Amino acid sequence: MLSVKNLAVSYNGVPALHDVSFEVEQRQLVALIGSNGAGKSTTLRAISGLLRPDHGEIAFEGQRIDARPAFAIAARGIAHVPEGRGLFSRRSVMENLYLGGYTQTDRAQVNASLEEVFTMFPRLKERRNQRAGTLSGGEQQMLAIGRALMSRPRLLMLDEPSLGLAPLVVDDIFRILKEINTRGTTVLLVEQNVREALDIADRGYVLQTGATVLSGPSAQILQSDLVRKAYLGL
Repeated sequence: MLSVKNLAVSYNGVPALHDVSFEVEQRQLVALIGSNGAGKSTTLRAISGLLRPDHGEIAFEGQRIDARPAFAIAARGIAHVPEGRGLFSRRSVMENLYLGGYTQTDRAQVNASLEEVFTMFPRLKERRNQRAGTLSGGEQQMLAIGRALMSRPRLLMLDEPSLGLAPLVVDDIFRILKEINTRGTTVLLVEQNVREALDIADRGYVLQTGATVLSGPSAQILQSDLVRKAYLGL
């Protein structure tokens, strides 16, 4: 479904990525892991069209997208939940969700998507008229995921969804992500919470200083010396 080959990206001439390559198969849940500064967020921003690569290729369902604008990439079926959630804090839960469904032209489908989100996140239905900025951190993360799902994406990308959340809420978020994947949505997950991410992933890739240094089935990645020493403290 998604192929990234030899991706290089820089910020104002300063390299952030220099050799990132990985693949995501349809219906997989794939984890990109690495420390701060490894290039995980930059990779997602390049895929979603927020950054233009210096070189390399990004293909989605067989078509190059690395030169396309962000709105066109979203319309093709890629949804990006950014680090920090990016909610419209002064808008209500309902308004945020409807904004997530802007690519859908069928009103009945938008309403069906809304009901699916409310079924998955009943707390959002209870707070549907509440301003997004007044929600708890966990509720805001649920809203950010729900907003992305409103576009009925074929690929859902999430950047550090567990950041700043209490452990019980983190467990809920990872359970929901696995459920979303089980229902048929392909998921690309960026996480510093290495064990939890690999526990739900089919496959993992490790990024270090802007390059892919390790890849394989998630169970194999968990047992690698690199991950055990650098990220699990074993």
